[in-house]
Amino acid sequence: MKERNNPGRFKSALLNWLGIPISLTTPGFWQDWVGRSSSGKVVTVDNAMQISTVWACVRLLSESISTLPLKIYQTQSDGTRRLALDHPVYPLLCKQPNSEMTPSRFMLMIVASLCLRGNAFVEKKYIGNKLVSLSPLLPQNMAVNREANGRLKYTYTDPLSQGQYVIPLKAMMHIRGFGLDGVCGMIPVQMGRDVIGAAMSVEESAAKIFENGLQSSGFISAEGSLNDLQRERLKKYLKEFMGSKNAGKVMVIEGGMKYNNVTMNPEAAQMLESRTFSIEEICRWFRVPPFMVGHVTKQSSWASSVEGMNMQFLTNTLRPLLVNIEQEISRCLLQDENYVVEFSVEGLLRADSAGRSAYYTTALQNGWMSRNDVRRLENLPPIEGGDIYTVQLNLTPLDRLGEKIDGPESKDKNKNDVLRSH
Repeated sequence: MKERNNPGRFKSALLNWLGIPISLTTPGFWQDWVGRSSSGKVVTVDNAMQISTVWACVRLLSESISTLPLKIYQTQSDGTRRLALDHPVYPLLCKQPNSEMTPSRFMLMIVASLCLRGNAFVEKKYIGNKLVSLSPLLPQNMAVNREANGRLKYTYTDPLSQGQYVIPLKAMMHIRGFGLDGVCGMIPVQMGRDVIGAAMSVEESAAKIFENGLQSSGFISAEGSLNDLQRERLKKYLKEFMGSKNAGKVMVIEGGMKYNNVTMNPEAAQMLESRTFSIEEICRWFRVPPFMVGHVTKQSSWASSVEGMNMQFLTNTLRPLLVNIEQEISRCLLQDENYVVEFSVEGLLRADSAGRSAYYTTALQNGWMSRNDVRRLENLPPIEGGDIYTVQLNLTPLDRLGEKIDGPESKDKNKNDVLRSH
């Protein structure tokens, strides 16, 4: 998803000379030309995903949200809510958005688009006035412009035919990530290209060090100078011990030569430190705690329990994304203030068996969950009489302690109290 602009004359001439056709109206054409970082690396979505931290962050966010059940609720006149299983949008959102995707794959593509490109586009397809399909689109192929009348215009380039067509506002659901203009979300990979480009440079340097493994381990000194033939012979001989596949081989040194061991100091070379810093910086761009992508340090300000970590991850990282998606779906698909869409996040907050048992016990004893409510959360079938809400019998007012509720003695006492009052 890019703004339209014109290429320079040099670039146009070069591409025409190479025989590469260009289109000034193809939104995705400019994707790779604006991503050069200060480290000199060209950062695009494709090569950014080759960085393990970017890959892990995007997978964590998209897969975590895609596994959450999405439900439609209707608000009743008395303020209670019920599952709106009969809503016409329910089969599309919760069962099959289109002929090729499950709800999980559909939501995964939406969240991945938000993480990498800052925007997610979904085309609503109708037969007559009936909504029959929700098809996610490629953000890099979408051009968004505000026309003179103030309305937004969505122009999409088909990835197969390369033909362009305008999608009416009625048929478009645009979920925006963080942005400042209210029209489109900022592209995280483009905004963070310096950090990602630096990570690419560090990874490339590390790969070169491992490729030339002998360079960092030591050097060979000779008592006298070597002629060209001897140098070439020594260089050819040393190649037999280079690389990880030759690790452990025994080197025979002759002619008065000595091998001098050199231990590489990672902190002095700043290699390991730079890689650690890159991981933490990339995680900061995606608002992902580093330990959730496998980067564990001795000091951490996060909670010590798994349940506490999940709660903080849900509150600080996932919830802004969830609310953004929920509200946009409600606005574009439901169009009724009595209906709302919500993700069910209980699965993220599941503790161990002991923690769940204590939680359910408190819920049952205080009457805000029934036994069948508990069984549904544990994927167990309901039982007869399990929909009754109960409380502890000793939760009574202080002035009624000692009475037997609904017992014969209690009824007689209440009757005598009434007679005495008359």
